[in-house]
Parts: sequence; structure tokens; C-alpha cells
Amino acid sequence: MTVPSTISDTQSLAEARYFNRELSLIEFNRRVLEEAMDARNPLLERVKFLAIFASNLDEFFMIRVSGIKQQIRAGVQKRSPDGQTPAEQLSAIRRILIPLLEQERKLLLYDLLPALREQGISILNTATLNEDQRTWVADYFRRQVFPVLTPLAFDSSRPFPFISNLSLNLAVVIRDKAKGELFARIKVPEVLPRLIPLPPELCPPVGDLPSTRCHCFVWLEQVIAEHIDQLFPGMNVVEVYPFRVTRNADVEIEEDEADDLLATIEQGLRQRRFGEVVRLAVDDAMPDRICQLLAANLKVGAEDIYTVRGPLGLCDLMQLTQIDRPDLKDPPYVPRIPAVLKNAPNLFEAIKKQDILLHHPYHSFTPIIDFIQAAAEDPQVLAIKQTLYRVGRNSPIVQALMHAREQGKQVTVVVELKARFDEENNIIWARAMERAGVHVVYGLVGLKVHAKLAMVVRQETDGIRCYVHLGTGNYNAATARVYTDLGLLTCRPEIAADVVDLFNYLTAYSRQKEYRTLLVAPVNLRRRITELIEEEIALHRLHGNGRLIFKMNALVDPKIIDALYAASQAGVQIDLIVRGMCSLRPQVPGLSETIRVRSIVGRYLEHSRIYYFHHGGKPKIYIGSADLMERNLDRRVEELFPLVDPVAMQYVTETLLSTYLADNLRARELQPDGRYVRITPDDAEVIDSQDPKRIIPGC
Repeated sequence: MTVPSTISDTQSLAEARYFNRELSLIEFNRRVLEEAMDARNPLLERVKFLAIFASNLDEFFMIRVSGIKQQIRAGVQKRSPDGQTPAEQLSAIRRILIPLLEQERKLLLYDLLPALREQGISILNTATLNEDQRTWVADYFRRQVFPVLTPLAFDSSRPFPFISNLSLNLAVVIRDKAKGELFARIKVPEVLPRLIPLPPELCPPVGDLPSTRCHCFVWLEQVIAEHIDQLFPGMNVVEVYPFRVTRNADVEIEEDEADDLLATIEQGLRQRRFGEVVRLAVDDAMPDRICQLLAANLKVGAEDIYTVRGPLGLCDLMQLTQIDRPDLKDPPYVPRIPAVLKNAPNLFEAIKKQDILLHHPYHSFTPIIDFIQAAAEDPQVLAIKQTLYRVGRNSPIVQALMHAREQGKQVTVVVELKARFDEENNIIWARAMERAGVHVVYGLVGLKVHAKLAMVVRQETDGIRCYVHLGTGNYNAATARVYTDLGLLTCRPEIAADVVDLFNYLTAYSRQKEYRTLLVAPVNLRRRITELIEEEIALHRLHGNGRLIFKMNALVDPKIIDALYAASQAGVQIDLIVRGMCSLRPQVPGLSETIRVRSIVGRYLEHSRIYYFHHGGKPKIYIGSADLMERNLDRRVEELFPLVDPVAMQYVTETLLSTYLADNLRARELQPDGRYVRITPDDAEVIDSQDPKRIIPGC
């Protein structure tokens, strides 16, 4: 279903050139919530989307809302590109979120939970448990829960306890004859499952479902509340209410003053849990006096308090997706290995023969792992260089890099320690690689290294040859199964020479202003993208066939948006496929009437970036790591690389982009007023841009 957007209602000028980026990000999360509401999706996939929606909002508060609050506290009055002050943005965010959160609760309580019960998956309230279930739960509490609980009292003689970020807590009210009303806080332990599974024999049968397909759970916080008296023997516990805290998690790193960036990042991680509170979520049954007590101690105002019905922290519903019920999930898909790699004598010979374009998750990530592992074992390989941004916990790529060093290769890895929420993993891997003898470089001062590059230097009979992989996604085998990304394996000399220069820029000193083929931020990417748009305008005036197709995660840079407006006013046809934030206002007469914007949200997270320029009938196509955001263009090291191989270019234009633009199942189109309207097939053929049969010919 389509939920009306209110993004324009928050703007003082109906004719504003830009949508607010923060509100646009909320609109993206609305689209995620719509996937949870869509009955066409399998039931447990809908639960997954609801959990993602909740998790996304956690991050939104930790990063975006906290940033706005910092601006307000600092007295910043500068308006955003759409004309709003920080205070106005904060007010608009709350105004839009309140009804959106109510939709989330209605969906859970009146749609998803009943539908799950019909399928034999029940989340029970402790008040409704039968005698056998209550006995089992009481025993579980005594054995598993009670030993790890630590009630913390607070009164005039004891300070209010620290409440960690994203923690679920119980506010406990005790009535004592001598001291009157007393208060305590219990943290719901994160080391135990939030949803406690009951034994199968205690799950009542549902319809004709066999007992093996029935699952029952109880909320951990309800179990604690049910047995709360055991934590306060001899006391009269009269009230128990859950609450949840969200804190500022945007770690500020003063790199210029940091002698040891690794130690500075570690200190920042410790500080993250102590950031200021930006949201207090409370159960709607909590009395105002308790809510105000928490607010006063947590130093939050009324605008930071969100009262909700039902359980808090719905991101924990992701636990349900682990249930073995394939009938309630998307059908499994096994990624393919391209035929050119299956039939090749070895990986390097295959790359030498032709460029190899991989499209994950439809193509397996295994060839990328094989690329590094083969380099580690090959006696002709002299050196490996690679950038790492988000690699995950059990990284075969990092293991291969360390093995390469053990085999005597020279290995250099640029690790980005400032990859938000992956800092800890990256620190662990950086130290492990250093112990293995890998030369680890911790990026550049003031810039995040977001470029996705790997290079293998090989001694061959005719001299040194460099093999490179360039991609739009991280070297992460886990996310490669759920993110759509493109990667290119090539040994073209001009691309390889640019990659060599870029690694020298990352590891040494460089004032290089131009590259042969690559577009590199913050060096020349902004300028070249702008020039390519201007070239498209000029060629359109000559030939009348101007066309731009951009696919990205976000479009919020005002200067690039203005360049696209200029192209539209010149008559260039522009299609934008923007998954998340989009500040460009499309289809406005005289401003952007030839621009159409669509967003695709589905089973896979659309993560690839593609920039297509028709260029007078001689197309130029760039893919890479960069979105069109100020941070990506000016404050990160990003790269876009050209597609040159005719087969790869044809695949991207005739198979990939054309399918994205024809999608009538997962696509929504952005309207001039900020609403996203879902495109429906009606009587037309259903076109799904995430259908492997459409994306991988011959699949």
C-alpha cells in the first residue's frame, strides 16, 4: 500500500528547489515499512523488513538526530539547502515520525502477530501462559535469567545508574512502609535471547500444522517483570515499566591532534556508549510521574520522548527470521559463477583474456575471494594491495591477505578505521594483519577511504602485469549475499596505472590532480561529473538525444542537483534510480520536468552505483563507490571507473538499467510534492528488477 508522504508539508516554500535530506531519509524508511505491510511478501520477510525499519530508525536517531541537536546546542542558525533551521528540522522529524511509528505498531499488533499465530509462530504474553508454560518459564528464569540480573537502586544517597545506548530496561517502583516510594532500574540482559523459545511440547498445535512447525516465544522483559519480586525480597514491588534509550553514537575524531589514530578510534568507541540521550522510548502504560523522573535524570525534553504501544526495540524481531520455515521466506537463490571463470585454466588467464563484470548477489562473491587466495599461492605474484572498509567478522579476504604475507608476498592494506559501526571489527583485523607482517595503513587524515580496490602485481614472461578488482561494494562475503553490487576484474594497463597512482596517494604523498581513466574524490570526481553533465547538455543541443541515467544510494549534493536541473532545462532526458535520500525535486515545470526519480526497495539492498552518459550516441558508463553527496565528493576517497568492454557496457545498459527503469513490482516514483507512489503492473507483464532470470541471462 502507498502511505501519503508529508515531506513537502514541512517546507515553508512550496516551490523549494530541494527536499530536506533528513526527511527524505525518513521517507526511505517509510518505504521499508511498506515492504513489511505488503502481503505479497512472505510472512517472515515482512517481519524482517519491520526489524530493519526499527534498526534504521535507531541509526537515524544516533547519527542524524544527534547531529541536529548538536547544531542547536551550538547555536547554529544556518539553514539547510531546503531552507530549514536545525530547530525546524527537529520539529519536522518528530511530526512525521509520530504517525509513522503508530503505523509500525498497528502493523505489528493487528497484522503480523495474528498472521504469525495462524502459521504456528506465537509470541505469548506471560499473563496468558497456561500452567505448564508458567512452570517452565519460572524454571528458566531461576536457572538462566536471575543469575545475570543486577537491580540498581537510585535515591538521594545513590546516583541514577548509567543507561547504555540501545539498552532495554525496566523501571521498577517499590513501596516501602518506612521510606515510601523507591525506585530501581534493571537492564534486560543482552546476553540472553530477547525472545525466549519454549520447548516444542509446550506449543499448542495450530490447525493442521505438525508440531515441528509450531514455535512459541515469550518476551524476556515480561519474564523478568513476572518474577520481579525475587529480585527484591521482602519488598512490595508495585509497578514495572519498560523503557529504552538511544544515544548519540557519532564518534568525533580529532585526527590532527591524535598521535595514534588506532588508540583514538578505540577511545571514541568507548565514548560512544556515553553519548547524550537523543531518544527515550517508553511503554504507553508508564505513568507521567515515572516518565518525568526518567526524563529528568536522562536530561531529555518532552520532544525526545516517544510513547509506544507494545514491545520496545523491534529490531530484535530479526530473531524470528532464524526459524526454519522456508515456506514463509523468499525462495533460496544460489549465486552463479560466470561461465568465463568456470572454463578458464586459472583466474589470471581469464582476466587477461577479457574484462569480467560480476553482479552480486546474482554472481557469487567466491571469485573475489579466489582472486586474493590465488594471488597468495601464485609464485609469480610479487605484491597485493587492497582497501578495506567493512569486511565483517569472519573475513576470508583478510585471512587470504595474511596467508599471502606468510607466502612471502608484499602485502599492503589500507584499513578505514572510521567506518561507522564497523570500527571494532576493523581494529581487530588491522592488529591481526600487523602481527602477520602485513603493512597496514590507516587511511588519510580528514578523509574516509571508501574506495573499493584490490591490486595484484604479477611477474610474467613479458614483464610486470597488474590485475585489479574495482567494485561498488565492500569486501564482505556476508553482505555480498544481500547487497546488489558490481565489480570488475581487469588488467587493462591504463586502469591498472591509475590504481597504482591511487594507492600511492593513499599510502604516501601526492598532489596528483588528474587520472587517466578513474574519477577520484576528492581530487577530480566532482569536477568530472559536472563536466560530463555539461558535455551532455552541449551534445543534446547538437543532436537532440541527450540522456542521463544515474543509479545510486543517495542524491543530496546541491551543486550536482543544480547541474541536473540545468540539464533538464536544456531538454536532456534524465532517469534517476535513487534507493535512499533524494533532495532533487523532479517533474517541476521549468525546473526539472524531464527528470524522473524512482526508488527500488526489495529483497536485496540496492547498493550499486552506475552513471550513464549517452554522450551523443557514444555512451560513457562509470561505476564505483561514490554517491552524489557532499561527504562522498569532498570528504572521502572514492573512485568511479569506466566500463570499456563492449559486452560489459551492453549488459549494464540493455539488461541492468533497462530492467530497473521498467520495474513495476518493487519500484516507487518520486512525485514533485515528495510522495513516493508505488508503480503497479495492472494488466501489464510483471517486471521485477531483482528477479535473477532477468538480471543474469540464461539463469
